[in-house]
Amino acid sequence: MKDKPIAVFDSGVGGISVLRELYALMPDENYIYFGDSLNAPYGSKSVKEVLALSVKNAEMLMGMEAKALVIACNTATSVAASFLRERYPDFPIIGVEPALKPAVLFKENSTVAVMATPITLKEEKFKKLMESFNSQAKIIPVPCEKLAGMIERGIIGGEETESYIKELFYPYKDEKIDSVVLGCTHYPFIKKTLKKVLGDIPLFDGGEGTARETMRRLSEKDLLKHGKEKGNINFLSSKESIEEILLYKKFFSQEA
Repeated sequence: MKDKPIAVFDSGVGGISVLRELYALMPDENYIYFGDSLNAPYGSKSVKEVLALSVKNAEMLMGMEAKALVIACNTATSVAASFLRERYPDFPIIGVEPALKPAVLFKENSTVAVMATPITLKEEKFKKLMESFNSQAKIIPVPCEKLAGMIERGIIGGEETESYIKELFYPYKDEKIDSVVLGCTHYPFIKKTLKKVLGDIPLFDGGEGTARETMRRLSEKDLLKHGKEKGNINFLSSKESIEEILLYKKFFSQEA
């Protein structure tokens, strides 16, 4: 079982930001990465659609003899993680959470902007998380309806991306924002563009925390693979095209 792969899925390229953190922490593990690019982005779909797609992806990857499942998508985590854990109580299922806690603790009584898809921000899971920190910081949800789709198309910089980010933050121009939480796994790929538009502001994402939690869960079940050689990564896409796989590999090797 230790040699079995860790399965990771997202609506497309976004979860590769989490895969990079997993690989950095556990390079000897084997991985299957599945991007559902045919149905991307999930953030603009209904809860019912996201749940159905997430269950389909999870069961496909479990059928490929994975030893654990990482839902590397904030939207899919919000909608489907609890459902999947109830259905498969003995199988390690790890979701990704917005890195709100480290952002709040970064500076006392700060103002924190949370960039995420509209569906993530509307879900009860995020509302409860936000409420738990309301007394410690001013939290501003920033719904980013189009951003994941832009990144999915490889648009991670330039005038179009910069203009859209300016549009997103214009309503909060009078706020003194101390940090920004990247509440979608696509967003770490535009960190340079975000800093160009917003200034040298601290950015927090949940990828590293997800990797640490995955390692902890595997250790609990004695499923960690300890080897001297680096593991394999098998990239798969619902588009079933070489071009899409090459895009995934390009995002994986992209300079942070």
